[in-house]
Amino acid sequence: MSHCVFEGVGVKKEYDEGQVQALRGADFRIDEGEFVAVVGPSGCGKSTLLQLLGALDRPDGGTLHYRGASLPELPDLAAYRAREIGFIFQAFHLLPTFTAIENVQIPMFETNRSVAERKQRAAELLEAVGLGQRLHHFPAKLSGGERQRVAIARSLANGSSVLLADEPTGNLDSENARLVMDLIVRLRAERAITLVLVTHDLGIARQASRVIEMKDGRIVSDQLNAPAHPIST
Repeated sequence: MSHCVFEGVGVKKEYDEGQVQALRGADFRIDEGEFVAVVGPSGCGKSTLLQLLGALDRPDGGTLHYRGASLPELPDLAAYRAREIGFIFQAFHLLPTFTAIENVQIPMFETNRSVAERKQRAAELLEAVGLGQRLHHFPAKLSGGERQRVAIARSLANGSSVLLADEPTGNLDSENARLVMDLIVRLRAERAITLVLVTHDLGIARQASRVIEMKDGRIVSDQLNAPAHPIST
């Protein structure tokens, strides 16, 4: 049987003292190894949902569990974000004064790895995303596609089993978008990662094993996709 990674029941999130209801009682379950695409119009709650899964924000109502434990009540949310979750954003969020290999090491500062181990791990990940020859380049010397590849390598730095991606191709041209998505899909399959990806691109959504559609802070559809399947556990 598949193991539940995230489960939400009646999840709510409000802003501006309740004037903005970003999530209005979302119910969902995401299992180990699934690739779930979250789609819907701007402002429907997609990114808010992802932020709650990543403990970047807290729900105002309902229950949200990670592997059976209440996510908001985990004893060390910083450790959860650093060790359990990998993030990829539309904006690459690379430090401009750090080289590619230094940017990839940033999440590893939360671990007990030695300096040598961090460098070796970062180099191996950059090699895995096709940037083995660009280790010591600064972000300004990398193309948009290369910068997102660095961000992908960084998201895998601590061997996280869950990857949260918010419009990861939004700042890329169509060719780089295709290459980056191919890379994410390949790495997800190779490393048995659970992937939750927010996107406006229905072509990207069709690559997922499931598509959750949101509207006005609610989940209005949750359907299996034919092309991809969860990784068996």
